[in-house]
Amino acid sequence: MDVEKLKNFLWQGRSLWITTPLITLAVIIIRFCGLLQSWEWGVFDQYMRWRPQETNDNRIVIVGIDEEDLDHLKQAIISDQVLAELLNKLKARQPRAIGLDIYRNLPSPPGTSELEQVFRTTPNLIGIQKVIGEKRYERVDPPPILKQEDQVGANDLLVDADNKVRRGLLYINPKPDETIYSFSLYLALLYLEKEGISATEDFQVGKAKFKAFESNDGSYVRADAGGYQILINYRGKTGFFDTVSMTDILEDKVAKDWGRDRIILIGYVGESFKDSFMTPHSSELLSLPEPMSGVEIHSHITSQIINAALANRPLFKSWTEPQEWLWILLWSATGAALTWKLQFHNPLAPQRIIAVTIAGGALLSSTYVAFLFGWWLPVVPPFLALTGSAVAITAYFAHTAGEIRKIFGRYINDEVVATILESPEGLKLGGERRLITIFTSDLRGFTATSERLPPEGVVKILNFYLECMADEITRYQGTIDEFMGDGILVLFGAPTARKDDAARAVACGVAMQSAMVKVNNQMAEWGLPPLEMGIGINTGVVVVGNIGSEKRTKYGIVGDQVNLTYRIEGYTTGGEIIISESTFKEVESLVVIDHTLQVTPKGVREPINVYKISGIKGEYNLSLPQIEEELCTLPEPISIEYVIVDGKNIGNSFFKGTVVKLSTREAEICLAQGIQEPPACLSNLKINLCHPHKEGEKEDMYAKVLEKESSAIGHFCIRFTAKPPAIMKKFNNLIKTAKSQTSPDSREQG
Repeated sequence: MDVEKLKNFLWQGRSLWITTPLITLAVIIIRFCGLLQSWEWGVFDQYMRWRPQETNDNRIVIVGIDEEDLDHLKQAIISDQVLAELLNKLKARQPRAIGLDIYRNLPSPPGTSELEQVFRTTPNLIGIQKVIGEKRYERVDPPPILKQEDQVGANDLLVDADNKVRRGLLYINPKPDETIYSFSLYLALLYLEKEGISATEDFQVGKAKFKAFESNDGSYVRADAGGYQILINYRGKTGFFDTVSMTDILEDKVAKDWGRDRIILIGYVGESFKDSFMTPHSSELLSLPEPMSGVEIHSHITSQIINAALANRPLFKSWTEPQEWLWILLWSATGAALTWKLQFHNPLAPQRIIAVTIAGGALLSSTYVAFLFGWWLPVVPPFLALTGSAVAITAYFAHTAGEIRKIFGRYINDEVVATILESPEGLKLGGERRLITIFTSDLRGFTATSERLPPEGVVKILNFYLECMADEITRYQGTIDEFMGDGILVLFGAPTARKDDAARAVACGVAMQSAMVKVNNQMAEWGLPPLEMGIGINTGVVVVGNIGSEKRTKYGIVGDQVNLTYRIEGYTTGGEIIISESTFKEVESLVVIDHTLQVTPKGVREPINVYKISGIKGEYNLSLPQIEEELCTLPEPISIEYVIVDGKNIGNSFFKGTVVKLSTREAEICLAQGIQEPPACLSNLKINLCHPHKEGEKEDMYAKVLEKESSAIGHFCIRFTAKPPAIMKKFNNLIKTAKSQTSPDSREQG
């Protein structure tokens, strides 16, 4: 691979190279804070419950003391006499070791002397003491005689933050120069002594090497690793070991060979004795938690030591922290790589979900198999890294797609982008016939205005105008099909059809005309003349879809209804909205009609009705700004000549006339002698002054003939669509003069 290809590969996979270590680092930090510890304990417990059932360990049996035993004895506590009798009967069964998991630091007469004699004459009897505790009352002393004989072990159990016992002790160092073996270890070594096995200084016991638990082993985070701890490898849940009651032993109801050559543990198993603890086997999904008695937990630890030494039964091991970090990094890379590989699929596509699910299954199955062989590997952190990387890469692609949508959205509507990017048919050429509402708008006289501005100024005006209009179009869910200079073509009903397409189109038109106030305020700040916009709306069947070739495609519409919409828009003056008959039928109950026009657009054989609207009711409740035009009679008429403009073509026939009345936007013109008919209603005119006094007054004006009734025969009214600045200034001065001459003060002075 050459350097350029390598650079390209690294650049294309930058999301992969960045996401993988960042997610890994984030998961490691979260884990270091201890936020995942309880979840990891939960997985550890579940794996332990999922393991195949192990065979019973016949080397260990239990004499359980419960409430029925005390009821039978009619005693609140076991007296020394009863305990001595029990121990003598157990001694007769010739066990390898007897573990007395009952505190006996104080005498409980009667029978104290008999019990002391049993303690002195039973070398394989191990008593208990509680060593761990910051305060004196938290610790319990051992039986004095057993302590003298060095036949005492610590029965302390380590309870995790979730109140479960997962760790056991081999020895404790209450003082720097003092070591106390645990109760379980003492019993196990007594048993193994008959097998010729003893523990070395580094705790090599038979076939097993017991490695001390460290504070961050497995899922633990900064745990107290004092003493010599191991993780308990429970053989099963409560009731795993052969257990008989104390009463059965005292009454000789147990077989004579029961306990022979075994370890016999004696302890409380009743609930009222408060000597039970939660373990990984206590919490089942569909059952209530079942605690395990302390004597049974000690039995599991003892069994673990013996079976590891004799049969090499697995002890729990874990990786070093750097190894676990690499493990998390591996699964972070797996999630990122799978998602990156499937980047061209939908984020919720089955391929991506299946791939991540399979990877998660591989993680769970591999860690479970490792657990069966005694390896406690991280599960939750790598699973978070796997899914976190997948989510991060997916989010990156979603963000990238959003940026692409945003970029495309500057050229075509968001809905069109969605259709192209998300629909399987979105990129195919071709279209479909559909009933939609077509909306077009155009600025009146902007071409003439733009000719007097530098290109940068024209672009600045257009950008601001189109931005304001696009905001309104987006608000009413229109699809901007095209910007054509200062014209806009909008679709309502494509690519997504809705029941209220026509109503939204009309409401959008009214809102856009209202937004022209904002546009013209900005024009005034720039020192430019105001702009006016005309809007035409039509509803009809067109062909809509992707039009073009494989190299160049445009989402658009085709049909004679498009041309008709442009024709209807051409009848508007500034600030007007005209809708077709078909659109009117869709919104008849909502729109407020100003008046009805009958027109014959080019390409249409028969006259049609179009409607000039002034607002829309219902949920939209919008109305056009109403501006009353007051025509002022000029003291001296202004001579003009005009020519009719047909589309983009300017006619050759010039007509004379005079402006007799004038307002800011409108004028009344008197036909010159010999001209019989005024121009047709809604005709477009190019007008020039006959006697310009300044250079700027020679420029062209444009206007549209209104239906408005004139004050005399031979007169007609127009609305200006474009006036040069010099003529605008001249007309404004004439209007002021005319108003001043007709004001009440001027008449009184006259």
